[in-house]
Amino acid sequence: MPERRQTEPPHAAERSQQTERPMIEIRDVTRFYGSFKALDDASLTIKEGEFFSLLGPSGCGKTTLLRMIAGFDNPTSGLISVDGQSMEGIPANRRPTNMVFQSYAIFPHLNVEQNVAYGLKRLRLERSEETRRVEEALAQVSLTGLGKRLATELSGGQRQRVALARALVMRPKVLLLDEPLSALDKKLREQMQVELRRLQQAVGITFVLVTHDQYEALAMSDRIAVMFGGRIAQVASPKEIYQRPVNRQVADFLGGMNFVKAEIVEESGASLVVDTLGFGRVNTDKPKAFVRNGGAATLGIRPERLRVLWDNATAKFEVAGKVVERHYFGEITHLIVEIPGLEKPLSVTETNDFGADDIPVGTSIRLAYDPEALVAMAD
Repeated sequence: MPERRQTEPPHAAERSQQTERPMIEIRDVTRFYGSFKALDDASLTIKEGEFFSLLGPSGCGKTTLLRMIAGFDNPTSGLISVDGQSMEGIPANRRPTNMVFQSYAIFPHLNVEQNVAYGLKRLRLERSEETRRVEEALAQVSLTGLGKRLATELSGGQRQRVALARALVMRPKVLLLDEPLSALDKKLREQMQVELRRLQQAVGITFVLVTHDQYEALAMSDRIAVMFGGRIAQVASPKEIYQRPVNRQVADFLGGMNFVKAEIVEESGASLVVDTLGFGRVNTDKPKAFVRNGGAATLGIRPERLRVLWDNATAKFEVAGKVVERHYFGEITHLIVEIPGLEKPLSVTETNDFGADDIPVGTSIRLAYDPEALVAMAD
């Protein structure tokens, strides 16, 4: 059976109509709570019309940063500006931002129309204009015709849409989203990811999403900032962050990664030549954040970048090993493969159309790989 060719999956949606003009600028922002440093000298620029995600584990500072953009909290030091205007001293209700909370905060005693119109009351619009804007917002989130329905009669996905409509009806320059999909079940969550991305492209404003779900961030974002311990570790497109993580911490957080120890043979400009026990000598790009520590290096390769060679198929670059574990996940199977010379077995992800789910534990197999998929990174 011939070797399957590796292809890059398309992005979940086309990029939004963003510009290079900065919409949000965060400069040297630090936030202390007593002696605890929740944010540590964070600097970031988010562009107009961009779908931007703040991604990281619980307690990394992403929600703190979002709340400071919204005006619900203030930096201990540093500056935040929105659309070229400093936000220092400007309360949340006077900022060109609006926020969708994790809990949605829908008023249960009001119907859908009344919930969406709630923020408009302070603008004292003509009744006809208020009605027009509410209907427009409901249409944007696919709730046309449900304006009279009580909030208590809505599904989880509908409540999430009401929260979005209530934010959008105020026509903010920036929409801030604090894990808005976390309460939904898996299928609905994936559906809403697509809908939220389409909505952002339709309205064309800047979205800033906080999430701890790496797949959600990868599927929806133009760019992602990965955060750990109050610091921003890497800012890049989903593809770059996934395929070229700057360090082991980022690589390990964004999906599975096999780590391989190596010895540096040659370092020249932006490239490295390394020796590994499992993959032999490899030429690889040197990451921007790479700091040499003696002669040691770490290489990473994603499980899906390793391919089982079936029957008599061969590849220019291959390694041999033995299957020690097999985990079935419906459309894919994870194989755990011991490779002579490697300290830890490799994780291999294969789709089941070629029978990876039928490979018995104990089978000797060969794996094809592309040396370019072995990425050097800082520890």
